[in-house]
Amino acid sequence: MGKPVNPRRVGEKEALAVATTVRGSPYKLNLVAGLIRGKKVGDALNILTFSKKAMAIDVRKVLASAIANAENNHNLDVDALVVQEASVGKALVMKRFTPRARGRASRIIKPFSRIRVVVRELGDEAENA
Repeated sequence: MGKPVNPRRVGEKEALAVATTVRGSPYKLNLVAGLIRGKKVGDALNILTFSKKAMAIDVRKVLASAIANAENNHNLDVDALVVQEASVGKALVMKRFTPRARGRASRIIKPFSRIRVVVRELGDEAENA
């Protein structure tokens, strides 16, 4: 009996990695994620490694995790992988207060984001076309 098997959230030739609480705004993170959408994973890793944006470090970690999942869990060929999806969404927001002049206080918002990276193995028919 037991528990039913958890269904796959992506296709048969795809692997997924998610980071749920990345410290930084979704807007800044999405600028970096847009650099790697649709690129081969080798090119995407190079872009993220040499990017000047600080958020590139977190996106690179998630991409490396997706590549490792594809290789170890789904037996996909690493050389034929392409970044199918790199999406960013909102997570929690920490609210803090700081003292201001004349006894007032102002709010500081510290946003968190979530990153979802899906890599897909290209077939032979796609490479020849």
